[in-house]
Amino acid sequence: SPLPCLSLQEVGPTMVGDEHSDPSLMSFLGATKRNMLGNHFWEYYVNDAPRIVLNKLESCGYRVVSMTGVGQTLVWCLHKE
Repeated sequence: SPLPCLSLQEVGPTMVGDEHSDPSLMSFLGATKRNMLGNHFWEYYVNDAPRIVLNKLESCGYRVVSMTGVGQTLVWCLHKE
């Protein structure tokens, strides 16, 4: 299943999921669930830099499929077979 992973900065925090993400994977990443003021949804984030998150996800079998930049936000799309 695809897993979007995005970051607001190259050093962190890294957004790693939404309210429907796998709780066990979010726990493995050490993610915290939060609701930002004004948003009507929850998100998971970690304070780690994206490279640390990507390394952890690789150890679980995820592979980067694509990456792009949107403004100052970096977005990675990963897939696990």
